[in-house]
Amino acid sequence: MNKDVRISDAEIEVMKIAWEKNPITSNEIVEKLLQTTSWAPKTIRTLINRLANKGALNYKHQGKGYLYTPGVSKEECVKAETESFLNRMFDGALMPMLTYFAESRKLSSEDIENLKNIIEGNH
Repeated sequence: MNKDVRISDAEIEVMKIAWEKNPITSNEIVEKLLQTTSWAPKTIRTLINRLANKGALNYKHQGKGYLYTPGVSKEECVKAETESFLNRMFDGALMPMLTYFAESRKLSSEDIENLKNIIEGNH
């Protein structure tokens, strides 16, 4: 993902829908978000336009509207958000972050075993 592209929390909600069903129309995005948010349709359309202007959503003209597809993958966004979080909160150091999560969350035996396998390269 382009490092200049910043996707807000609200925009991520739009992207989740685009990743789930693509291509998708703006009307379909609006309908889905009206079911789960208290946002006005105009707000949702503004978010769609912002994402299109950023290149996070691609679009092509279809009939009276547009058909949207993701311009960035979910994996690209997760990677960018994770790196941003790691840099902002832990100065880019992975170990303090892992320690924090391991100490602040109750890890199950299965979680611990999975982490060991990842560390040992057996995933």
